[in-house]
Amino acid sequence: MTAAPEPAAGGALPAGGVMRVMGAETEYGIHAPSAPSANATMMSARVVQAYAQVTRQRAAGGAETRWDYTDEEPLHDARGWTVDRGAAHPSQLTDQPPVLDAEAVALAYGREELELDGQDESGTLLMNMVLGNGARLYVDHAHPEYSSPEVTNPRDAVTWDAAGDLVALAAVRRLAADPDLPPVNLYKNNTDNKSVSYGSHENYLMPRSVPFGDIVRGLTPFFVTRQIFCGAGRLGIGQDASASGYQISQRADFFEAEVGLETTIRRPIINTRDEPHATADKYRRLHVIIGDANLSQVSNYLKFGTTAMVLSLIEAGLAPKVEVYEPVQALQTVSHDTSLTATLRLLDGRRVTALDLQWMYHEAAAKLAQDTGVGDAVDGDGHTHDVLERWATVLTQLDSNRAAAASSVEWLAKLSLLDGYRQRDNLDWDDARLGLVDLQWSDIRPEKGLYYRFLARDRMQRIVDDAAIVSAVGEPPADTRAFFRGKCISSFGKDVVGASWDSVIFDVPGYGRLQRVPTREPLRGTKTLTGALFERYREAGPFLAELLGHNTAPPAA
Repeated sequence: MTAAPEPAAGGALPAGGVMRVMGAETEYGIHAPSAPSANATMMSARVVQAYAQVTRQRAAGGAETRWDYTDEEPLHDARGWTVDRGAAHPSQLTDQPPVLDAEAVALAYGREELELDGQDESGTLLMNMVLGNGARLYVDHAHPEYSSPEVTNPRDAVTWDAAGDLVALAAVRRLAADPDLPPVNLYKNNTDNKSVSYGSHENYLMPRSVPFGDIVRGLTPFFVTRQIFCGAGRLGIGQDASASGYQISQRADFFEAEVGLETTIRRPIINTRDEPHATADKYRRLHVIIGDANLSQVSNYLKFGTTAMVLSLIEAGLAPKVEVYEPVQALQTVSHDTSLTATLRLLDGRRVTALDLQWMYHEAAAKLAQDTGVGDAVDGDGHTHDVLERWATVLTQLDSNRAAAASSVEWLAKLSLLDGYRQRDNLDWDDARLGLVDLQWSDIRPEKGLYYRFLARDRMQRIVDDAAIVSAVGEPPADTRAFFRGKCISSFGKDVVGASWDSVIFDVPGYGRLQRVPTREPLRGTKTLTGALFERYREAGPFLAELLGHNTAPPAA
Protein backbone atom coordinates (compact mmCIF):
# COMPACT_ATOMS: atom_id res chain seq x y z
CA MET A 1 0.00 0.00 0.00
CA THR A 2 1.29 3.44 -0.89
CA ALA A 3 0.24 6.76 0.64
CA ALA A 4 -1.00 9.73 -1.30
CA PRO A 5 -0.43 13.28 -0.03
CA GLU A 6 -2.95 14.58 2.45
CA PRO A 7 -5.58 16.91 0.94
CA ALA A 8 -4.81 20.62 1.07
CA ALA A 9 -4.61 22.39 4.41
CA GLY A 10 -7.27 24.69 5.86
CA GLY A 11 -7.07 27.56 8.31
CA ALA A 12 -7.21 27.55 12.09
CA LEU A 13 -10.39 28.08 14.12
CA PRO A 14 -10.71 31.15 16.34
CA ALA A 15 -9.67 30.53 19.95
CA GLY A 16 -11.51 31.46 23.10
CA GLY A 17 -15.02 30.38 22.13
CA VAL A 18 -17.04 27.35 21.10
CA MET A 19 -15.38 26.73 17.72
CA ARG A 20 -13.43 23.48 17.63
CA VAL A 21 -13.54 20.10 15.88
CA MET A 22 -16.22 17.96 17.56
CA GLY A 23 -18.61 15.10 16.94
CA ALA A 24 -21.10 12.68 18.49
CA GLU A 25 -21.48 8.93 18.87
CA THR A 26 -24.92 7.47 19.56
CA GLU A 27 -25.67 3.85 20.43
CA TYR A 28 -29.38 3.19 19.94
CA GLY A 29 -31.42 0.97 22.20
CA ILE A 30 -32.76 -1.93 20.13
CA HIS A 31 -35.78 -4.20 20.55
CA ALA A 32 -37.64 -6.65 18.31
CA PRO A 33 -41.10 -7.01 19.93
CA SER A 34 -42.03 -10.13 17.95
CA ALA A 35 -38.64 -11.81 18.52
CA PRO A 36 -37.70 -11.02 22.14
CA SER A 37 -35.01 -13.72 22.23
CA ALA A 38 -33.22 -12.51 19.09
CA ASN A 39 -29.53 -11.79 19.53
CA ALA A 40 -29.02 -8.02 19.89
CA THR A 41 -25.73 -8.01 17.99
CA MET A 42 -27.35 -9.80 15.08
CA MET A 43 -30.35 -7.47 15.11
CA SER A 44 -27.96 -4.52 15.10
CA ALA A 45 -26.16 -5.99 12.11
CA ARG A 46 -29.50 -6.18 10.32
CA VAL A 47 -29.98 -2.46 10.99
CA VAL A 48 -26.66 -1.64 9.34
CA GLN A 49 -27.43 -4.01 6.50
CA ALA A 50 -30.88 -2.48 6.01
CA TYR A 51 -29.39 0.97 5.63
CA ALA A 52 -26.96 -0.37 3.05
CA GLN A 53 -29.97 -1.60 1.12
CA VAL A 54 -31.61 1.81 1.42
CA THR A 55 -28.60 3.63 0.02
CA ARG A 56 -27.54 0.89 -2.40
CA GLN A 57 -24.05 2.00 -1.49
CA ARG A 58 -21.41 -0.25 -2.93
CA ALA A 59 -17.65 -0.18 -2.67
CA ALA A 60 -14.82 -2.10 -4.31
CA GLY A 61 -15.73 -5.76 -4.58
CA GLY A 62 -19.46 -5.08 -4.28
CA ALA A 63 -19.70 -4.69 -0.51
CA GLU A 64 -20.00 -1.70 1.81
CA THR A 65 -16.89 0.35 2.48
CA ARG A 66 -14.97 -1.33 5.29
CA TRP A 67 -13.70 0.48 8.31
CA ASP A 68 -9.93 0.83 8.37
CA TYR A 69 -8.72 -0.19 11.84
CA THR A 70 -5.03 0.47 11.11
CA ASP A 71 -4.64 3.52 13.33
CA GLU A 72 -7.01 2.51 16.13
CA GLU A 73 -5.31 2.59 19.56
CA PRO A 74 -8.02 2.10 22.21
CA LEU A 75 -5.65 0.97 24.97
CA HIS A 76 -3.48 4.10 25.08
CA ASP A 77 -4.09 6.04 28.27
CA ALA A 78 -3.73 9.84 28.39
CA ARG A 79 -1.96 9.50 31.71
CA GLY A 80 1.07 8.04 29.97
CA TRP A 81 0.77 4.29 29.58
CA THR A 82 -0.78 1.56 27.45
CA VAL A 83 -2.91 -1.21 28.92
CA ASP A 84 -1.79 -4.75 28.08
CA ARG A 85 -4.26 -6.39 25.69
CA GLY A 86 -4.41 -9.47 27.89
CA ALA A 87 -5.54 -7.37 30.84
CA ALA A 88 -8.11 -5.30 28.92
CA HIS A 89 -11.83 -5.93 29.10
CA PRO A 90 -13.04 -7.32 25.74
CA SER A 91 -15.29 -4.28 25.24
CA GLN A 92 -12.17 -2.09 25.11
CA LEU A 93 -10.77 -3.84 22.03
CA THR A 94 -12.47 -1.59 19.51
CA ASP A 95 -9.55 -1.90 17.10
CA GLN A 96 -10.71 -5.23 15.75
CA PRO A 97 -13.80 -5.74 13.60
CA PRO A 98 -16.74 -7.75 14.96
CA VAL A 99 -17.71 -10.76 12.88
CA LEU A 100 -21.07 -12.41 12.39
CA ASP A 101 -21.71 -15.17 10.01
CA ALA A 102 -24.79 -15.27 7.79
CA GLU A 103 -25.88 -18.72 8.99
CA ALA A 104 -25.89 -17.55 12.61
CA VAL A 105 -27.94 -14.51 11.65
CA ALA A 106 -30.44 -16.68 9.79
CA LEU A 107 -30.79 -19.02 12.76
CA ALA A 108 -31.33 -16.09 15.08
CA TYR A 109 -34.36 -15.08 13.02
CA GLY A 110 -35.69 -18.62 12.71
CA ARG A 111 -35.10 -18.88 8.98
CA GLU A 112 -33.21 -21.59 7.16
CA GLU A 113 -32.15 -19.26 4.37
CA LEU A 114 -31.63 -15.54 4.41
CA GLU A 115 -30.53 -13.35 1.55
CA LEU A 116 -28.03 -10.85 2.90
CA ASP A 117 -27.56 -8.22 0.24
CA GLY A 118 -24.03 -6.87 0.61
CA GLN A 119 -22.31 -9.72 2.43
CA ASP A 120 -18.72 -10.33 1.43
CA GLU A 121 -17.35 -13.33 -0.45
CA SER A 122 -16.95 -15.41 2.72
CA GLY A 123 -20.64 -15.02 3.54
CA THR A 124 -19.85 -12.85 6.58
CA LEU A 125 -22.29 -10.06 7.24
CA LEU A 126 -20.48 -6.74 7.24
CA MET A 127 -21.24 -4.58 10.25
CA ASN A 128 -19.57 -1.28 9.28
CA MET A 129 -20.50 1.40 6.80
CA VAL A 130 -18.82 4.70 6.00
CA LEU A 131 -21.55 7.00 4.77
CA GLY A 132 -21.67 9.68 2.11
CA ASN A 133 -22.14 12.35 4.78
CA GLY A 134 -18.79 11.36 6.32
CA ALA A 135 -20.33 9.45 9.24
CA ARG A 136 -19.88 5.87 10.36
CA LEU A 137 -22.72 3.39 10.98
CA TYR A 138 -21.72 0.16 12.67
CA VAL A 139 -22.38 -2.42 15.38
CA ASP A 140 -20.87 -1.58 18.76
CA HIS A 141 -21.45 -3.68 21.90
CA ALA A 142 -24.70 -5.19 20.59
CA HIS A 143 -26.13 -1.83 19.54
CA PRO A 144 -26.28 -0.03 16.20
CA GLU A 145 -24.13 3.09 16.52
CA TYR A 146 -24.02 6.22 14.41
CA SER A 147 -20.82 8.27 14.72
CA SER A 148 -21.35 11.69 13.23
CA PRO A 149 -18.84 13.35 10.91
CA GLU A 150 -16.50 15.96 12.35
CA VAL A 151 -17.94 19.47 12.56
CA THR A 152 -16.58 22.77 13.88
CA ASN A 153 -19.45 24.23 15.91
CA PRO A 154 -22.32 23.11 18.16
CA ARG A 155 -25.08 23.97 15.67
CA ASP A 156 -23.58 21.59 13.11
CA ALA A 157 -23.06 19.01 15.87
CA VAL A 158 -26.82 19.07 16.49
CA THR A 159 -27.56 18.89 12.76
CA TRP A 160 -25.41 15.88 11.91
CA ASP A 161 -26.33 14.07 15.12
CA ALA A 162 -30.03 14.48 14.26
CA ALA A 163 -29.20 13.22 10.76
CA GLY A 164 -28.15 9.99 12.45
CA ASP A 165 -31.68 9.61 13.80
CA LEU A 166 -32.97 9.77 10.21
CA VAL A 167 -30.38 7.20 9.14
CA ALA A 168 -31.56 4.89 11.91
CA LEU A 169 -35.20 5.58 10.99
CA ALA A 170 -34.58 4.67 7.35
CA ALA A 171 -33.12 1.34 8.46
CA VAL A 172 -36.12 0.67 10.71
CA ARG A 173 -38.50 1.43 7.83
CA ARG A 174 -36.58 -0.89 5.52
CA LEU A 175 -36.76 -3.77 8.01
CA ALA A 176 -40.45 -3.16 8.62
CA ALA A 177 -41.09 -3.47 4.87
CA ASP A 178 -39.66 -7.02 4.79
CA PRO A 179 -42.45 -9.47 5.72
CA ASP A 180 -39.88 -12.20 6.38
CA LEU A 181 -38.06 -10.28 9.12
CA PRO A 182 -39.26 -9.21 12.55
CA PRO A 183 -39.62 -5.44 12.82
CA VAL A 184 -36.99 -3.70 14.92
CA ASN A 185 -37.56 -0.65 17.10
CA LEU A 186 -34.75 1.78 17.92
CA TYR A 187 -34.68 4.17 20.86
CA LYS A 188 -32.46 7.18 21.41
CA ASN A 189 -31.93 6.54 25.10
CA ASN A 190 -29.20 5.19 27.38
CA THR A 191 -30.59 2.33 29.45
CA ASP A 192 -32.98 -0.61 29.35
CA ASN A 193 -33.74 0.02 33.06
CA LYS A 194 -32.57 -3.53 33.77
CA SER A 195 -29.00 -2.56 34.80
CA VAL A 196 -27.68 -2.13 31.23
CA SER A 197 -26.50 1.24 29.93
CA TYR A 198 -25.27 2.13 26.45
CA GLY A 199 -23.42 5.22 25.47
CA SER A 200 -23.90 8.60 23.95
CA HIS A 201 -20.39 9.94 23.56
CA GLU A 202 -18.94 13.27 22.49
CA ASN A 203 -15.52 13.99 21.01
CA TYR A 204 -13.63 17.27 21.10
CA LEU A 205 -10.22 18.02 19.61
CA MET A 206 -7.84 20.08 21.70
CA PRO A 207 -4.10 20.77 21.75
CA ARG A 208 -1.95 17.98 23.16
CA SER A 209 0.10 20.63 24.94
CA VAL A 210 -2.66 21.11 27.53
CA PRO A 211 -1.74 19.02 30.61
CA PHE A 212 -4.25 16.25 31.18
CA GLY A 213 -4.41 17.08 34.88
CA ASP A 214 -5.72 20.54 33.98
CA ILE A 215 -8.43 18.91 31.89
CA VAL A 216 -9.52 16.69 34.77
CA ARG A 217 -9.61 19.55 37.28
CA GLY A 218 -11.40 21.94 34.94
CA LEU A 219 -14.00 19.51 33.59
CA THR A 220 -15.01 17.41 36.60
CA PRO A 221 -17.20 19.99 38.40
CA PHE A 222 -18.69 21.02 35.06
CA PHE A 223 -19.56 17.44 34.07
CA VAL A 224 -21.04 16.74 37.49
CA THR A 225 -23.51 19.60 37.03
CA ARG A 226 -24.12 20.18 33.29
CA GLN A 227 -26.82 17.48 33.38
CA ILE A 228 -29.25 20.09 34.74
CA PHE A 229 -29.69 21.37 31.17
CA CYS A 230 -28.63 18.39 29.04
CA GLY A 231 -29.99 15.43 31.01
CA ALA A 232 -32.58 13.39 29.10
CA GLY A 233 -34.53 12.27 32.17
CA ARG A 234 -35.06 8.76 33.47
CA LEU A 235 -37.73 6.86 35.36
CA GLY A 236 -36.24 4.89 38.25
CA ILE A 237 -33.32 5.26 40.64
CA GLY A 238 -30.27 2.99 40.61
CA GLN A 239 -28.68 1.03 37.79
CA ASP A 240 -31.54 -1.46 37.76
CA ALA A 241 -34.17 1.20 38.53
CA SER A 242 -35.09 -0.77 41.66
CA ALA A 243 -35.98 2.40 43.57
CA SER A 244 -38.97 4.37 42.36
CA GLY A 245 -38.74 7.97 41.31
CA TYR A 246 -37.57 10.19 38.50
CA GLN A 247 -34.11 11.63 37.92
CA ILE A 248 -32.40 14.13 35.64
CA SER A 249 -29.82 11.95 33.87
CA GLN A 250 -30.08 8.54 32.26
CA ARG A 251 -26.36 7.88 32.72
CA ALA A 252 -25.48 9.22 36.18
CA ASP A 253 -26.20 6.05 38.17
CA PHE A 254 -23.86 4.03 35.94
CA PHE A 255 -20.69 5.96 36.81
CA GLU A 256 -18.34 4.52 39.40
CA ALA A 257 -14.97 6.27 38.99
CA GLU A 258 -13.60 9.78 38.64
CA VAL A 259 -10.94 9.07 35.99
CA GLY A 260 -10.29 5.94 33.91
CA LEU A 261 -9.90 4.25 30.52
CA GLU A 262 -12.98 2.02 30.56
CA THR A 263 -16.27 2.92 28.87
CA THR A 264 -18.56 -0.03 29.68
CA ILE A 265 -17.35 -1.05 33.16
CA ARG A 266 -16.20 1.14 36.06
CA ARG A 267 -17.33 4.10 33.95
CA PRO A 268 -15.37 7.26 34.78
CA ILE A 269 -16.49 10.89 34.72
CA ILE A 270 -13.32 11.71 32.77
CA ASN A 271 -12.32 9.13 30.18
CA THR A 272 -8.59 8.78 29.46
CA ARG A 273 -8.62 7.04 26.07
CA ASP A 274 -5.78 8.62 24.10
CA GLU A 275 -6.76 7.92 20.51
CA PRO A 276 -6.57 11.24 18.64
CA HIS A 277 -7.61 10.10 15.14
CA ALA A 278 -5.42 13.00 14.02
CA THR A 279 -1.79 14.12 14.12
CA ALA A 280 -0.87 12.57 17.46
CA ASP A 281 1.85 14.97 18.61
CA LYS A 282 -0.41 17.97 17.89
CA TYR A 283 -3.89 16.94 18.98
CA ARG A 284 -5.70 15.23 21.81
CA ARG A 285 -9.21 13.89 21.26
CA LEU A 286 -11.18 14.26 24.45
CA HIS A 287 -13.55 11.28 24.54
CA VAL A 288 -16.56 12.21 26.70
CA ILE A 289 -18.74 9.30 27.82
CA ILE A 290 -20.85 10.98 30.51
CA GLY A 291 -23.55 12.65 28.40
CA ASP A 292 -27.11 11.52 27.77
CA ALA A 293 -28.50 10.89 24.28
CA ASN A 294 -30.57 13.98 23.54
CA LEU A 295 -33.56 14.37 21.27
CA SER A 296 -34.09 17.93 22.47
CA GLN A 297 -32.13 20.14 20.11
CA VAL A 298 -31.50 22.81 22.74
CA SER A 299 -30.22 20.32 25.31
CA ASN A 300 -27.94 18.82 22.69
CA TYR A 301 -26.78 22.24 21.50
CA LEU A 302 -25.90 23.37 25.00
CA LYS A 303 -24.19 20.06 25.73
CA PHE A 304 -21.76 20.63 22.87
CA GLY A 305 -21.55 24.40 23.06
CA THR A 306 -20.92 24.77 26.79
CA THR A 307 -18.42 21.90 26.87
CA ALA A 308 -16.48 23.42 23.98
CA MET A 309 -16.48 26.74 25.82
CA VAL A 310 -15.17 25.14 29.03
CA LEU A 311 -12.36 23.50 27.06
CA SER A 312 -11.39 26.96 25.85
CA LEU A 313 -11.30 28.10 29.48
CA ILE A 314 -9.04 25.18 30.37
CA GLU A 315 -6.73 25.88 27.43
CA ALA A 316 -6.46 29.51 28.54
CA GLY A 317 -5.81 28.51 32.17
CA LEU A 318 -8.99 30.31 33.25
CA ALA A 319 -11.34 27.52 34.37
CA PRO A 320 -12.98 28.17 37.77
CA LYS A 321 -10.81 26.96 40.64
CA VAL A 322 -13.36 24.69 42.29
CA GLU A 323 -13.13 21.04 43.29
CA VAL A 324 -16.12 18.91 44.21
CA TYR A 325 -15.86 16.51 47.14
CA GLU A 326 -16.49 12.90 46.01
CA PRO A 327 -17.54 13.75 42.42
CA VAL A 328 -19.21 10.40 41.66
CA GLN A 329 -21.53 10.75 44.63
CA ALA A 330 -22.11 14.40 43.73
CA LEU A 331 -23.00 13.42 40.14
CA GLN A 332 -25.74 11.12 41.42
CA THR A 333 -26.92 13.64 44.03
CA VAL A 334 -27.50 16.18 41.28
CA SER A 335 -29.29 13.66 39.08
CA HIS A 336 -31.64 12.55 41.88
CA ASP A 337 -32.58 16.11 42.84
CA THR A 338 -35.13 17.44 40.36
CA SER A 339 -35.74 20.44 42.63
CA LEU A 340 -32.17 21.61 41.90
CA THR A 341 -31.82 22.70 45.53
CA ALA A 342 -29.39 20.06 46.83
CA THR A 343 -25.98 21.43 47.80
CA LEU A 344 -22.63 19.91 46.92
CA ARG A 345 -19.61 20.11 49.17
CA LEU A 346 -16.48 21.67 47.71
CA LEU A 347 -13.01 20.81 48.96
CA ASP A 348 -12.61 24.37 50.26
CA GLY A 349 -15.58 23.81 52.57
CA ARG A 350 -18.21 25.77 50.67
CA ARG A 351 -21.56 24.24 49.78
CA VAL A 352 -23.08 25.18 46.43
CA THR A 353 -25.89 24.02 44.17
CA ALA A 354 -25.51 22.69 40.64
CA LEU A 355 -26.91 26.00 39.39
CA ASP A 356 -24.29 27.90 41.39
CA LEU A 357 -21.47 25.90 39.77
CA GLN A 358 -22.86 26.39 36.29
CA TRP A 359 -23.09 30.14 36.82
CA MET A 360 -19.41 30.14 37.88
CA TYR A 361 -18.49 28.50 34.59
CA HIS A 362 -20.76 30.79 32.60
CA GLU A 363 -19.25 33.91 34.17
CA ALA A 364 -15.72 32.75 33.38
CA ALA A 365 -16.71 31.78 29.81
CA ALA A 366 -18.44 35.09 29.14
CA LYS A 367 -15.37 37.01 30.29
CA LEU A 368 -13.04 34.95 28.09
CA ALA A 369 -15.32 35.43 25.09
CA GLN A 370 -15.43 39.18 25.70
CA ASP A 371 -11.66 39.47 26.18
CA THR A 372 -10.90 37.54 22.99
CA GLY A 373 -13.68 39.14 20.94
CA VAL A 374 -15.18 35.82 19.75
CA GLY A 375 -18.36 36.34 21.72
CA ASP A 376 -19.29 39.65 20.13
CA ALA A 377 -22.77 39.50 18.61
CA VAL A 378 -21.63 41.29 15.42
CA ASP A 379 -17.90 40.73 15.00
CA GLY A 380 -17.50 37.42 16.86
CA ASP A 381 -17.24 33.89 15.49
CA GLY A 382 -20.99 33.64 14.90
CA HIS A 383 -21.60 30.88 17.45
CA THR A 384 -20.13 31.74 20.86
CA HIS A 385 -22.51 34.65 21.56
CA ASP A 386 -25.56 32.47 20.94
CA VAL A 387 -24.31 29.66 23.17
CA LEU A 388 -23.58 32.07 26.02
CA GLU A 389 -27.01 33.70 25.66
CA ARG A 390 -28.88 30.40 25.61
CA TRP A 391 -26.79 29.05 28.49
CA ALA A 392 -27.68 32.06 30.65
CA THR A 393 -31.35 31.95 29.65
CA VAL A 394 -31.74 28.28 30.54
CA LEU A 395 -29.94 28.66 33.88
CA THR A 396 -32.21 31.59 34.74
CA GLN A 397 -35.32 29.63 33.76
CA LEU A 398 -34.24 26.58 35.74
CA ASP A 399 -33.99 28.81 38.79
CA SER A 400 -37.19 30.83 38.43
CA ASN A 401 -39.38 29.66 35.51
CA ARG A 402 -39.24 25.89 35.08
CA ALA A 403 -42.32 25.85 32.87
CA ALA A 404 -40.47 27.96 30.32
CA ALA A 405 -37.35 25.81 30.63
CA ALA A 406 -39.36 22.68 29.75
CA SER A 407 -39.47 23.70 26.09
CA SER A 408 -35.66 23.51 25.97
CA VAL A 409 -34.52 21.08 28.65
CA GLU A 410 -35.32 17.47 27.84
CA TRP A 411 -35.58 16.04 31.35
CA LEU A 412 -38.09 18.74 32.29
CA ALA A 413 -40.17 18.17 29.16
CA LYS A 414 -40.37 14.45 29.89
CA LEU A 415 -41.15 15.14 33.55
CA SER A 416 -44.09 17.33 32.54
CA LEU A 417 -45.40 14.48 30.40
CA LEU A 418 -45.04 11.88 33.15
CA ASP A 419 -46.58 14.17 35.76
CA GLY A 420 -49.58 14.62 33.49
CA TYR A 421 -50.16 10.86 33.36
CA ARG A 422 -49.60 10.54 37.12
CA GLN A 423 -52.17 13.18 37.96
CA ARG A 424 -54.71 11.99 35.41
CA ASP A 425 -54.57 8.31 36.39
CA ASN A 426 -53.32 8.64 40.00
CA LEU A 427 -50.15 6.64 39.24
CA ASP A 428 -47.18 5.98 41.50
CA TRP A 429 -43.67 6.44 40.09
CA ASP A 430 -43.15 2.66 39.91
CA ASP A 431 -46.26 2.04 37.79
CA ALA A 432 -45.33 0.05 34.68
CA ARG A 433 -47.44 2.34 32.50
CA LEU A 434 -45.07 5.20 33.24
CA GLY A 435 -42.17 3.00 32.19
CA LEU A 436 -43.80 2.56 28.80
CA VAL A 437 -44.25 6.32 28.46
CA ASP A 438 -40.58 6.86 29.35
CA LEU A 439 -39.53 4.39 26.66
CA GLN A 440 -41.92 5.74 24.06
CA TRP A 441 -40.49 9.24 24.51
CA SER A 442 -37.27 8.05 22.85
CA ASP A 443 -38.77 5.99 19.99
CA ILE A 444 -37.16 7.35 16.80
CA ARG A 445 -40.32 6.80 14.74
CA PRO A 446 -42.10 10.18 14.52
CA GLU A 447 -45.54 8.57 14.57
CA LYS A 448 -44.67 6.72 17.81
CA GLY A 449 -42.11 8.83 19.63
CA LEU A 450 -43.59 11.14 22.25
CA TYR A 451 -40.74 13.62 21.85
CA TYR A 452 -41.77 14.08 18.23
CA ARG A 453 -45.34 14.68 19.35
CA PHE A 454 -44.07 17.51 21.56
CA LEU A 455 -41.98 18.85 18.69
CA ALA A 456 -44.94 18.83 16.30
CA ARG A 457 -46.98 20.79 18.83
CA ASP A 458 -44.22 23.38 19.30
CA ARG A 459 -43.66 22.26 22.88
CA MET A 460 -39.95 21.80 22.15
CA GLN A 461 -37.70 24.49 20.69
CA ARG A 462 -35.62 23.94 17.56
CA ILE A 463 -32.04 24.90 16.77
CA VAL A 464 -32.08 23.68 13.15
CA ASP A 465 -34.95 23.01 10.78
CA ASP A 466 -35.96 19.70 9.23
CA ALA A 467 -34.59 20.63 5.80
CA ALA A 468 -31.07 21.09 7.17
CA ILE A 469 -31.24 17.72 8.96
CA VAL A 470 -32.51 15.93 5.85
CA SER A 471 -29.70 17.49 3.82
CA ALA A 472 -27.14 16.33 6.38
CA VAL A 473 -28.18 12.70 5.88
CA GLY A 474 -26.52 12.72 2.47
CA GLU A 475 -24.13 15.67 2.55
CA PRO A 476 -20.97 15.99 4.68
CA PRO A 477 -19.98 19.13 6.59
CA ALA A 478 -18.14 21.50 4.27
CA ASP A 479 -15.47 22.75 6.67
CA THR A 480 -13.68 19.62 7.91
CA ARG A 481 -11.96 16.54 6.45
CA ALA A 482 -15.37 14.83 6.61
CA PHE A 483 -16.13 16.57 3.31
CA PHE A 484 -13.29 14.73 1.58
CA ARG A 485 -14.20 11.38 3.18
CA GLY A 486 -17.89 11.67 2.40
CA LYS A 487 -17.37 12.81 -1.18
CA CYS A 488 -14.93 9.97 -1.80
CA ILE A 489 -17.64 7.54 -0.71
CA SER A 490 -20.47 9.15 -2.66
CA SER A 491 -18.40 9.89 -5.80
CA PHE A 492 -16.00 6.94 -6.02
CA GLY A 493 -17.45 4.35 -3.65
CA LYS A 494 -16.82 1.43 -5.99
CA ASP A 495 -13.10 2.21 -5.86
CA VAL A 496 -12.85 2.73 -2.08
CA VAL A 497 -11.99 -0.38 -0.07
CA GLY A 498 -11.64 1.21 3.34
CA ALA A 499 -11.91 4.42 5.27
CA SER A 500 -11.53 5.78 8.78
CA TRP A 501 -11.39 9.17 10.46
CA ASP A 502 -7.81 9.64 9.29
CA SER A 503 -7.60 7.83 5.93
CA VAL A 504 -9.39 6.81 2.75
CA ILE A 505 -8.08 3.74 0.88
CA PHE A 506 -8.53 3.35 -2.87
CA ASP A 507 -8.18 0.28 -5.06
CA VAL A 508 -7.92 1.69 -8.57
CA PRO A 509 -6.97 -0.42 -11.60
CA GLY A 510 -3.52 0.40 -12.91
CA TYR A 511 -1.89 1.38 -9.62
CA GLY A 512 -0.83 -2.15 -8.73
CA ARG A 513 -1.39 -1.60 -5.01
CA LEU A 514 -3.81 0.08 -2.66
CA GLN A 515 -3.51 3.84 -2.31
CA ARG A 516 -4.03 5.31 1.16
CA VAL A 517 -4.90 9.01 1.33
CA PRO A 518 -4.14 10.22 4.87
CA THR A 519 -6.48 12.72 6.49
CA ARG A 520 -4.77 13.38 9.79
CA GLU A 521 -5.41 17.12 9.76
CA PRO A 522 -9.12 17.66 10.55
CA LEU A 523 -9.28 21.05 8.82
CA ARG A 524 -7.85 19.77 5.55
CA GLY A 525 -9.93 18.27 2.76
CA THR A 526 -12.69 20.88 3.11
CA LYS A 527 -15.10 21.88 0.37
CA THR A 528 -13.20 25.13 -0.22
CA LEU A 529 -9.96 23.24 -0.75
CA THR A 530 -11.08 20.05 -2.52
CA GLY A 531 -14.59 20.71 -3.85
CA ALA A 532 -13.38 21.67 -7.33
CA LEU A 533 -11.36 18.45 -7.52
CA PHE A 534 -14.52 16.38 -7.06
CA GLU A 535 -16.35 18.50 -9.62
CA ARG A 536 -13.63 17.89 -12.23
CA TYR A 537 -13.66 14.11 -12.11
CA ARG A 538 -16.25 11.35 -12.39
CA GLU A 539 -13.74 8.51 -12.21
CA ALA A 540 -11.39 7.66 -9.35
CA GLY A 541 -8.34 7.11 -11.57
CA PRO A 542 -7.92 10.68 -12.84
CA PHE A 543 -9.03 12.04 -9.45
CA LEU A 544 -6.35 10.08 -7.64
CA ALA A 545 -3.78 10.92 -10.30
CA GLU A 546 -4.18 14.64 -9.65
CA LEU A 547 -4.18 14.07 -5.90
CA LEU A 548 -0.94 12.09 -6.24
CA GLY A 549 0.56 14.80 -8.45
CA HIS A 550 0.62 12.67 -11.60
CA ASN A 551 0.04 14.33 -14.97
CA THR A 552 -2.23 11.56 -16.17
CA ALA A 553 -4.12 8.65 -14.72
CA PRO A 554 -2.44 5.22 -14.87
CA PRO A 555 -3.42 2.94 -17.73
CA ALA A 556 -6.19 0.46 -17.09
CA ALA A 557 -4.97 -2.86 -15.71
